[in-house]
Amino acid sequence: MPTVPSILGFGAIAIDDIVYVDQPLSAGKGKVLHSARSFGGNVATALAAVARLGGSAGFVGWLGSAADDAVLRDLVASGVETEFAPRHPDARPVRSRITVGSDGERFIAYDDDAMLGIVSDFPDEVLSRATVLIVDSYAIRSLDVVARARDLGLAILGDIEWSCGPATERLIALCDHLILPLGFGRTATGRRSPAEMLDALWSPSRSTVVLTDGDRGVYYRGRQETGLWHLPPHRVVVVDSTGAGDCFHGAYAHALMRGADTAGRVAFAAAAAALSITGRGGREALPTDDQVTELLASTNAPSAVELKNAYVDIGT
Repeated sequence: MPTVPSILGFGAIAIDDIVYVDQPLSAGKGKVLHSARSFGGNVATALAAVARLGGSAGFVGWLGSAADDAVLRDLVASGVETEFAPRHPDARPVRSRITVGSDGERFIAYDDDAMLGIVSDFPDEVLSRATVLIVDSYAIRSLDVVARARDLGLAILGDIEWSCGPATERLIALCDHLILPLGFGRTATGRRSPAEMLDALWSPSRSTVVLTDGDRGVYYRGRQETGLWHLPPHRVVVVDSTGAGDCFHGAYAHALMRGADTAGRVAFAAAAAALSITGRGGREALPTDDQVTELLASTNAPSAVELKNAYVDIGT
């Protein structure tokens, strides 16, 4: 059997048609400055980020069976192992149309009528040789595989952005490293402040809960530390925020593999995500390990501060 990558993942894999305009999205309209086609998707981009950082990553979701499949070729070119991914002639990527405003914010319109789970009898022999499994919201289609991976001792890193009810609740329960955008954290818990959300999402089975909040930074709680924490953002020039969250997940998984503690994992992931938004596209600006290390060592790198007030309202 070929070597199984340390970090596996299945979920969204996409082809993005991106349009850049000269006005912020709030303006309602703007002149097209540039357009491009790019490969994306939550898990696929996270795995590409792992590979770019020097880690070992493998995509194990459904892929097309054609040898010249564009998505397959891009994953391979990105350094992501595809040997263990099931193939099907009807497998296709999510198709997305993304508008990026002059402030770097974006609106994503997507068609996700695609095969986004994993084969139900995916072998334990492969799962057991990995260390981390990255999943996104579409993993509700393959909950039994996620549960088997958890039972086999893999760290389950969840990138959950929307809910389908009880199936999503079960998926969230299976994730010991839960990394959510803060907006979904509010929806999932019904709480308003980051501290309240972190507490509501915590359970004895968790290792870490992280809430990402764009230019407001990151909030987190870990088993290894006491208290709740806020890491302010790196101050970088934002070109395109597409894929920043995906890069965060991949970099977090990479830092986890290297044995970093909660604060170290979050700091590394936040720095990687900050670098990823300084270029166009979801993957074109994925950073190297050296670039992340350099940013973390810079004099203006932010430091985490403890959340003293559990009822601070971050607004709408």
